[in-house]
Amino acid sequence: MPEMLEAEMARSVIGDRALGRRIATVVATDAWYLKRGSTAAAMADSLPGRRFASARRIGKQLLLDTSGVGRSRTPGPVLGLHLGMSGRVVVDGESAGDPLLYTSNAENPAWLRFGVEFADGGSLWLRDPRRLGAVELDPDESRLGPDAATLDRRALDVALGRSGAPLKAVLMDQSRVAGLGNLLTDEILWRAGLDPERPAAGLDDEERSRLVRTIRHTVRVLGRRGGSHTGDLQSSRSRGGVCPRDGAELLRRTVGGRTTYSCPVHQR
Repeated sequence: MPEMLEAEMARSVIGDRALGRRIATVVATDAWYLKRGSTAAAMADSLPGRRFASARRIGKQLLLDTSGVGRSRTPGPVLGLHLGMSGRVVVDGESAGDPLLYTSNAENPAWLRFGVEFADGGSLWLRDPRRLGAVELDPDESRLGPDAATLDRRALDVALGRSGAPLKAVLMDQSRVAGLGNLLTDEILWRAGLDPERPAAGLDDEERSRLVRTIRHTVRVLGRRGGSHTGDLQSSRSRGGVCPRDGAELLRRTVGGRTTYSCPVHQR
């Protein structure tokens, strides 16, 4: 499922292949997919004639800045794309990133939820079998916490705050730390030796320093490997799976509403 690493792959493909191309038409026939007041009419009125000037990412949120129309230097709106649980960006018929693990990767035109067609004949689509992604104009970037790839100790302390909620739930709260999903969070906590159910505010100074180092290191390593599904814990995330580090049978629990795997021996 898409997490920040998959979103970064999509951002990279858009940055390499979709920037500077004039938008001819917008295809936004699924009104439910347009969020926070965005409409097909607003998309059709504001995007054609512009070009994507840059592709940014905060956590799982893709942010496509648009140019002025014609010779105008006044920038246009920001197009926000969110991949949800099964979305992939498709540019000129080629999908960004590796095939997803927990959804169909078959080609089905009905799964193309939103698209722009370029004047040169190419296109950019958001393909989403489970229809859990989102598209909006000028998304509120302030609702997102700091990106996990650049998280530092001070930002982590702010994110943890005085929360008595489970550590995993706090790390997956996008308003606190942007980008971490179920797979990445389980991998990070397994590497850091921290129990997912511990109260977030209960971590001591050494544990907090270890956690922030592990977050940034894990994001870098799995990014180089090819995605959130490439963690050392991944192959053991099933009933009866054992810890790759010490051989103990993994605990399988629901934490923060998500199926969670952790080691009862070294995660404390």
